[in-house]
Amino acid sequence: MPPHPGSDVALYIHWPYCARICPYCDFNVVRDRGRTEEQARLVDAILADLAAQAALTDPRRLASIFFGGGTPSLMDPAAVARVVERAQALFAPRGPIEITLEANPTDAEADRFTALAAAGINRLSMGVQALDDAALKALGRNHSADEARRAVAVAARAFPRLSIDLIYARPGQTVADWRAELSEALGLGFEHVSPYQLTIEPTTAFGRAFARGTLVPPDEDLAAELYETTQTVLEGAGFDAYEVSNHARGVAARSSHNLHVWRGGDYIGVGPGAHGRLTLEGVRTATVAHRGIADYITGVASDTPWIEREGQSPLEAAEERLLLGLRTVEGVSLADLAALDFSPDRGRLADLLADGFLGLQDDRIAATAAGRPLLDAVLKALLT
Repeated sequence: MPPHPGSDVALYIHWPYCARICPYCDFNVVRDRGRTEEQARLVDAILADLAAQAALTDPRRLASIFFGGGTPSLMDPAAVARVVERAQALFAPRGPIEITLEANPTDAEADRFTALAAAGINRLSMGVQALDDAALKALGRNHSADEARRAVAVAARAFPRLSIDLIYARPGQTVADWRAELSEALGLGFEHVSPYQLTIEPTTAFGRAFARGTLVPPDEDLAAELYETTQTVLEGAGFDAYEVSNHARGVAARSSHNLHVWRGGDYIGVGPGAHGRLTLEGVRTATVAHRGIADYITGVASDTPWIEREGQSPLEAAEERLLLGLRTVEGVSLADLAALDFSPDRGRLADLLADGFLGLQDDRIAATAAGRPLLDAVLKALLT
């Protein structure tokens, strides 16, 4: 049985700046141009927000730290060190913890890796996305495949833990192309990989191109074949699919921060648009920070950093626990889903167990190999 996150709290820091906005991205990001003074004010606001949220909770232990975005490798390493030090002062870790930072593989950022490691980062998550120059151009990336290869080599020397992101099911991509690209990537020396199927979000440039008919992603059958190829190649190389879009070479290489969240642990979100989940006065509470950078800075200064702070009902908390827990091979305990009134002997859950899309062991339900590719449909069936 997987460990329960208990009273430990994780920390997510959202750094919204990017050198370029990718056409498939719908995250809360802005162009990083001439914003030095604003960024300094944002770091101060993040530190103040973190201290204020710490004051709302009982004494907690720090589970992990994750710098996401945006492109947090654009942060001043001294600012990264300030956040790490403050977090560990406010929430004493039980021991060494995972401290992850997302990065892009441009040569300029790779040169900063040593300084970021010195600031406390011990796990880098690099957005490689593709090892094909034409695909990178189509994805709007500002690095080449060779830059990605060099950056991964530098990162592997600078950080004890290294993960890369890759995007598949791209327009025009064939199974043979993806198999070759993934096989090449496996020689780069990372221990964790997150292969994501390209998602077309309506509010993005790709979404608008799709609506015009100028961007055509693979059909469902090809997308399914690309997914199966991903599983086969990575499993053959010793990478376990411990979550729908995350594969690790051994248990130690799994992301402890992500596992903490997927297991239903509390986490503080700081930075523009950051989401958090905190147990306040015995109630699981969802928080969302102001999305605009200026609004967030002003909100922190006036003790109103959130645009949303809402206690979850037992039903809402159980639904979220199901949505996150079924993404992992660990699955989720039926005890955590009591508010949903599931029974393995009747109703929706019984049907999915009988059809082989879910499995039940030691009071935990988990998606099977047949159910994982259809997880959205499985969840819809459970929650409808």
